[in-house]
Amino acid sequence: MERVEIYDTTLRDGEQSPGCSLNEQEKVEVAEQLERLSVDVIEAGFPASSPDDFRAVQTIAGIVKNSTVTGLARCLKSDIDAAWEALRDTENPRVHVFIATSPIHMVYKLRKKPEEVLEMAVESVRYARRFFPQVEFSCEDATRSDQAFMAKVVSQTIDAGATVINLPDTVGYDTPEEFAGMFQYIREHVANIDQVRLSCHCHNDLGMATANTLASIKAGVRQVECTINGVGERAGNVALEEIGVALHVRRDIYQATTRLRLNEIKRTSDLVSKLMNSPIPGNKAIVGANAFAHEAGIHQDGVLKNPKTYEIMSPSLIGLDAGRLVLGKHSGRHAFKMKAAELGAHLSDEQVNQSFKAFKKLADQKKDITDKDILSLFKQVEKASI
Repeated sequence: MERVEIYDTTLRDGEQSPGCSLNEQEKVEVAEQLERLSVDVIEAGFPASSPDDFRAVQTIAGIVKNSTVTGLARCLKSDIDAAWEALRDTENPRVHVFIATSPIHMVYKLRKKPEEVLEMAVESVRYARRFFPQVEFSCEDATRSDQAFMAKVVSQTIDAGATVINLPDTVGYDTPEEFAGMFQYIREHVANIDQVRLSCHCHNDLGMATANTLASIKAGVRQVECTINGVGERAGNVALEEIGVALHVRRDIYQATTRLRLNEIKRTSDLVSKLMNSPIPGNKAIVGANAFAHEAGIHQDGVLKNPKTYEIMSPSLIGLDAGRLVLGKHSGRHAFKMKAAELGAHLSDEQVNQSFKAFKKLADQKKDITDKDILSLFKQVEKASI
């Protein structure tokens, strides 16, 4: 098993999601929980972006000991200087330097020629290595970049001292095959690529962030940049919990592992959701309220006999006590009898049958059936039997 490092950017890219900004105290609280989750790298913010972000990165860097703390910087000396001032007292200082390499970004955003972008990238990495023993360099919008030009940028930034090369799908454009192919191209056309760790960073604009990330791991990527609950700009980033659990459950396919403490996932997810005021959709993979819930009678019957019939991983894996059997219009008699026993109802088989019929009628009229509703049905049947 090869190890994939988990680089969490909830506090930087995730916080850029509209309405999800955090104050310094909240960022520290999330960072401490990320450390308990055992992520390898915490991208704590963008120090040059604001005094508040600078202080938050500096504070987190002074508190977190078991994860590496890093900050983002553009290819500007002032950004790199700000990152160094915020991170200089950490045990393992690291900076993440980036510049766009796609034609559309170079022409319309940067207004620079490719050779100017190349020079800025190389000089910035070289400057950053004067301070930081670890320098990550990212080709922003890598998936829409000319691969030959990008290979040149990657090669020369490695020569300048980059220790990690990140190729992000900044706008969530690629398919899994294309994304894996980009990394294969870079590995084949950059002679010094073995000197660095390859990293990916996927956005979810077309709903393929998880698939793209997993495809890149098969193509040799050994660092994954992600966020808790998939928070992030536009449609968000790849969700940390999906990658961590997928690598665990399908280790037969990916032959890779992480150092994540998976039983801290649910606690971390709930904390980020609360502090960012970002509700988790019920059908969200891994951490959604319905991820381990069963309403259909056939499913409930199977789960009651053997949870593995419909649960490919145990709820305890992510820190949940158990799954949920939800009583609704699709529920079966087996689950209904289990609920009766759970609620302490002492009914005969005939009374259970009568209650079940009444329950089915109620379920056709009401979407959410509560324990109070069920108990009321039992009482009505008991009274009718007297």
